[in-house]
Amino acid sequence: MLNPTLQALIETNPDALSVADDLDRERRERGPRGRLHGIPLVVKDNIETADRMQTTAGSNVLAGVPASRDAFVIERLRAAGVILLGKANLTEWAGGGGRNGYSTRGGQTLNPYDPRRTPLGSSSGSGVTASANLAVAGVGTETMGSILAPSALLGVVGVKPTIGLVSRTGVVPVALSMDTVGPMARNVVDAAHLLNVLATPDPEDVATSTRPAPVDYIKALVPDLRGIRIGIVRESSAGEASRALFERAIVDFRKLGAILVDGVTLPDVSESWFAEHLEVMFTEFKAQLPQYLAARRPRATVRTLADVIEVSKRDGVQLPPLEQAQRKGDISGEPYQRALSHIRQISRSDGIDDAVLVHRLDALISPAMGPAWSFAEEE
Repeated sequence: MLNPTLQALIETNPDALSVADDLDRERRERGPRGRLHGIPLVVKDNIETADRMQTTAGSNVLAGVPASRDAFVIERLRAAGVILLGKANLTEWAGGGGRNGYSTRGGQTLNPYDPRRTPLGSSSGSGVTASANLAVAGVGTETMGSILAPSALLGVVGVKPTIGLVSRTGVVPVALSMDTVGPMARNVVDAAHLLNVLATPDPEDVATSTRPAPVDYIKALVPDLRGIRIGIVRESSAGEASRALFERAIVDFRKLGAILVDGVTLPDVSESWFAEHLEVMFTEFKAQLPQYLAARRPRATVRTLADVIEVSKRDGVQLPPLEQAQRKGDISGEPYQRALSHIRQISRSDGIDDAVLVHRLDALISPAMGPAWSFAEEE
């Protein structure tokens, strides 16, 4: 097992050193391609790389089935001169495997601050890699908190881009209505540099065709916030320590000239809302995984979610979330359509969009989750 202390990586890139030598030579002879030239990164193991590394979403089911092409975001990273150090561990099938940060191929990802506490998931390996300084940054994916949640518990900057900002072509899907790819870094500047490379329209991902004009995220990092209206959302399950840090941040925003609008409220997120998210996620996963396998992994012996479950069971691997997904109906069905409509209403038209319009806001802030809880509390 690689990295037995943290188990943040499933495998390392056997060509990383030769790629680094080539990039160093290019820098000497022709100069750098940009700010990411020669920078070592890791990418989550559900993002395809057409090299000697595998792309398995942490599952033995896809082991030995090489990707025929790089994912679009990998093409972008290679063109920018990035060195791919390896594939990051994750929650198997990016959430379908159950236990946070655990995969059959990679084992249990551990929190570098306290190995007895969860790193959360599913992009735990990418977050731990950045947090423990194993690489400059990691690239993760999010469907329902998979970037933001581990970032909060690991002390890194995680950016969950709006759907359509970053391509998902060549990423093992969970639910394309919610899936996105984003950076996980130790500071905001590194995350902004990485997002500048990732955020590009992709002809194969129609969601990116509706994105607005390109933004230079580095130029957007300004210390002067005069005139910027920021809404303060205080409803949170954060602990006392997190709330205290949040109050200090509010003071900092005020010193930087921001106009603070206190008392902004968002709809209550209940258990039924969470259940509706799972309805959407599992229904789409059941429908979209076969489409992905047929289009991107034709050499795989599995063709459907039922195949994945059967092969996994044969190997002694139980995946309760995948079994729950297999029991879902079709995307055209009423349960899925009702759930999708409601979560969009409560998060958009009755939620963030409404708050931004009513209070004329440029941004919202709220306390992060934390601290990390112990693995014993998850059992």
